[in-house]
Amino acid sequence: MFNGLLQAHHYLGYTQPVGEHLKYMVYAGKNPLACFAWQSAPRHLGARDRFIGWSTETRRRNIRYVVYNPRYLILPWVRVPHLASHLLGWMARMLPREWQRIYNHTVCLAETFIDPDRYRGTCYYAANWVRVGQTTGRGKDCPTWNPNRSIKHVLVYPMHKRFRRLLQAV
Repeated sequence: MFNGLLQAHHYLGYTQPVGEHLKYMVYAGKNPLACFAWQSAPRHLGARDRFIGWSTETRRRNIRYVVYNPRYLILPWVRVPHLASHLLGWMARMLPREWQRIYNHTVCLAETFIDPDRYRGTCYYAANWVRVGQTTGRGKDCPTWNPNRSIKHVLVYPMHKRFRRLLQAV
């Protein structure tokens, strides 16, 4: 059901998550309201890496403590004020424990991308996510330095008070 709902209703469709990942469906009774996908973070992301203060070696060692939110969907028939930011806050509180339970390590920072040509990211900002920069628009496999996709805003959410210290640890 999760994969089909994303495929049918998310503008990016559904793709199988990469690496460590968790998928959640949120229900009200038996009625689905929302879908969340979380997965291992992209290895190279300049805006995030500068925000954390990572060296190449520290990033290589600690990237597993960053989680990426590639898909978030409130189903189109759901009309509940503030639901999107409320659910993001709930996920931020719950996800580190769940990641620890499933993968035997926690996560300290969450990240996502917002396409500003499509969305403003209001629910993320309302849930205290912070914009730290933008993507280059080249993707991971671009053979040139020229953008080949839309440039997106990079937003992060610290899931731990001392996230920088934990992520910079040697």
